[in-house]
Amino acid sequence: MKKMALRQIRKKGDEILYKKSKEVKVFDKKLAELLDDMYETMKDSDGVGLAAPQVGILKRCLVIEIDDNKIELVNPVIIETEGSQIGQEGCLSIPNVWGDVQRPKKVVVSAFDRNGNEITQEGEDLLAVALCHEIDHLNGELFDDKIIEKEES
Repeated sequence: MKKMALRQIRKKGDEILYKKSKEVKVFDKKLAELLDDMYETMKDSDGVGLAAPQVGILKRCLVIEIDDNKIELVNPVIIETEGSQIGQEGCLSIPNVWGDVQRPKKVVVSAFDRNGNEITQEGEDLLAVALCHEIDHLNGELFDDKIIEKEES
């Protein structure tokens, strides 16, 4: 089994975080390796989610893990939202900053898995927040621009 590599997480101010990611067209070993590395990097940093631009790659893919439920999405698109919630968010690319952000209570996302199979991912509560937060990264948006109230530690 290949040893996964930790990748450097880009921090706020790095211009790659503000660029729109490109659609993934090739589902190959390189993509699988990127997803594995992203997952390992996220776990090592105690994160809930990580998008490819956060490790310097402008590809539309993300990983999330909540309650031991590991999710990998390639080319995710939010196709449905429901309700509203306000909750505190943080980001591995913006250390020590938290703030309240308004997000949908529930989302439905259309995407592909690492092998190019079409999948649908539903998320409520924290998972809905994580999906929106990571998809924002793919569009070059950071959560701190959406904060209602900010706290720094």
